[in-house]
Amino acid sequence: MKRYLWMILLAAVIVGWSAPLPAQMASEQLPFKLGTFELEGRPFVGAVVRDATVIDLVRANEALQRQPSWVELPMAEDMKSLIARYDYGLRRRVYEIVNAVEQMANRPQYVHDLGSLKILPPISNPQTILNTAVNYRAHAEEMSQGQPPAPPASETSQSIPGIWERKSGDERHNPYFFLKPAAAIIADGEMIEPPPSGKLDWECEMTVVIGRPAKEVSIEDANDYIFGYTIQNDLSDRGGRGDNRHGSDWLIGKGHDTFAPLGPFIVPKEFIGDPMDLDVKFTLNGQVMQDSNTSYMWHNVYELVHFGSNIITLQPGDLIATGSPSGVGAGRNPPIFMKPGDTAVSWVESIGTLTNKVQLMDLGRDSSY
Repeated sequence: MKRYLWMILLAAVIVGWSAPLPAQMASEQLPFKLGTFELEGRPFVGAVVRDATVIDLVRANEALQRQPSWVELPMAEDMKSLIARYDYGLRRRVYEIVNAVEQMANRPQYVHDLGSLKILPPISNPQTILNTAVNYRAHAEEMSQGQPPAPPASETSQSIPGIWERKSGDERHNPYFFLKPAAAIIADGEMIEPPPSGKLDWECEMTVVIGRPAKEVSIEDANDYIFGYTIQNDLSDRGGRGDNRHGSDWLIGKGHDTFAPLGPFIVPKEFIGDPMDLDVKFTLNGQVMQDSNTSYMWHNVYELVHFGSNIITLQPGDLIATGSPSGVGAGRNPPIFMKPGDTAVSWVESIGTLTNKVQLMDLGRDSSY
């Protein structure tokens, strides 16, 4: 009988901890970002508060749950695990940790200055990275300069049964994805390796982070499968492959080592107002090159999750880069490309700033500045 009552109590605790938090609780929570860091050779997942301090979530959880009022709950030791368990107790626990630290008079040993830590990619091993091609009208126009006018999408595009259904009056092309290799990911502050062609181009893109397994998700339900948002600089080698065999070659154009600067952090979606109304800006050596807003996307984040999940089952930690605004180097007359020593800064409102330099020489993947 005692064992039966204990099982009922345990089930009640699990259900309570996994239930969605009330909207009011999320709105009143001190906002934080989530990142992956390294200190003295040890990687850890941290909550970034006010872009200034970082709470080591594993060490903080170990210390705080010694208090009698805290339920014992193991903390995730990597970002993908945290994302997968966020709606099953860890969201509430991270909130509790952030709030507890905020109320402390003295800083505990598990809280660090952001500048004292090495920033790693927030997610280094996503199973799938989907990048969206030509998702802003102005970018499509700048890349088609000098080309014959393309026929309207309503004349050339048709539904893809089971994947994308075109609605009557939709004047947009169907969404277009390509795969970005995870091997291309680098962190904020790491060096970009220029391609041999010398035609290195930038694309500042708000990026969706998937929160739970997503297969054949409707547009209406897509937000339930989004964990949060980060930034990717979708770098390109505009040098081409030397022939036009089979049309575009997305691997040689987009898949080089270091061609996916990512981060610096992930912002959980509850701290983003409207993801479809965020300013996007890219500067090269301090000069503004891209200045737009996510409201200008052809296909919004919910449509992209829907489309992608109808092709591939998306997993926690997978990424969808939502496409580049206009202002890329190849779209200018004459073209402008990034050079060794240049500084690339990608910024998205409410998400953060991602900064990377183009390396001067072959310093390797671990070089930083």
